[in-house]
Amino acid sequence: MIESAKFFVELCFGSGMFINAVLFTPQIARLLKTKNSKGLSLITFIGFNIIQLFGFLHGYIHNDYIFMLGMLLSLMLCGCVTFLIILYKFKP
Repeated sequence: MIESAKFFVELCFGSGMFINAVLFTPQIARLLKTKNSKGLSLITFIGFNIIQLFGFLHGYIHNDYIFMLGMLLSLMLCGCVTFLIILYKFKP
């Protein structure tokens, strides 16, 4: 019973990490389509990137590869949003 509960929690956690990362893709699509970052907070997305970077490092230190991979994927996609905000907010 304990093993099946542990497996269920691990499955949900891994799925949640993947879903967390994928949730940035609609924002990326919107930015690429409109080429406008109005209404998006650069400070907020920089903060998300910092949190995800330290989450990745935490996973690395504790050999939690599911968490580490989820944070890396999330950092990459959130990093894309951050890059696009900068690109469209400060372009001439």
